[in-house]
Amino acid sequence: MTTRVTIAAARRIVVKIGSSALTSLAGGLDRARLDALVDVIEQRMRAGSDVVVVSSGAIAAGIAPLGLRARPRDLATQQAAASVGQLALAQAWSGSFARHGRTVGQVLLTADDIARRSQHRNAQRTLDRLRALSVVPIVNENDTVATAEIRFGDNDRLAALVAHLVGADALVLLSDVAGLYDGDPRRGTATLIREVAGDSDLEGVTVGGGGAVGTGGMVSKLSAARLAADGGVPVLLAAAAEAAEALGAAEVGTAFAARASRLSARRFWVRHAADTSGSLTLDAGAVKAVVGGRRSLLLPGVVDIAGDFQASDVVQLLGPDGAVVARGVVAFDAAELAAAVGLHSSQLPAELRRPVVHADDLVPA
Repeated sequence: MTTRVTIAAARRIVVKIGSSALTSLAGGLDRARLDALVDVIEQRMRAGSDVVVVSSGAIAAGIAPLGLRARPRDLATQQAAASVGQLALAQAWSGSFARHGRTVGQVLLTADDIARRSQHRNAQRTLDRLRALSVVPIVNENDTVATAEIRFGDNDRLAALVAHLVGADALVLLSDVAGLYDGDPRRGTATLIREVAGDSDLEGVTVGGGGAVGTGGMVSKLSAARLAADGGVPVLLAAAAEAAEALGAAEVGTAFAARASRLSARRFWVRHAADTSGSLTLDAGAVKAVVGGRRSLLLPGVVDIAGDFQASDVVQLLGPDGAVVARGVVAFDAAELAAAVGLHSSQLPAELRRPVVHADDLVPA
């Protein structure tokens, strides 16, 4: 089955809609365009698909009501615009889906909600329950409280994480671009790349930044597509103007093939979503066993530790040259390990002879 056929047949799908598809700098929300997108999503749902919407546009929707001339640059004004715009955005989605007898639920997330395992599970349960109740989840970054340190940075990355969070069969990214080009399409010489089977298909590709009302741009879309595909979710990048085709036969835009084997939710979280709280430096033998042999990390293979981490935190695993070779969930506090680093295995207390990072909780870089 080809990637496009897989996307067209997906039963559970995440649809991310960019700010430029919903808003304009001068007029705020464009209700006609939003209604048109909802009609297409409704058609997909009536065909049997379960849809989660990741919607940008909160800050952009607040620009016009606040009388701002451009997207604010400072965090406080961005949060103020999001406070006004988020309400308008939620009301618009609710009113548009109500035309089809659908109820929507707003889910606002920060990067911290994905990075922390307990909050990650809570978000997952909320989304699962909303879908079980036949409610359409409308997900957005919680821009009113997110700080520079806990932001996703753009809703493309958020959409990729949500796609894995809900076990989606496909991710569709809709914006103002028709797909991935091998150069700047505004210059008239770029060619649309229809299929991306792997990183080799991206050699020589150059991409640019975001637009006037958004934060993403092609860089973030490409990064999000690769992130989702790496987690086992195929991706279609297409123009919002071609939403009907994208959510139909999926014969438009650029299709990104998923990796052959899907990462478990826990391993995906370790690799892409979790913050790291410290690092362990390994000797060459431990690197070979952990990365090459996919074996658990034992304490005798650790030569140094850094950070004030606790048991169950995610840490980086470094090779002798300092390069990151893996990430994993550590089984001990930093203080416990620090006192025992350098000891021979025969000198270790019994509790420290079990894996420092179990193979099931370890993901190579």
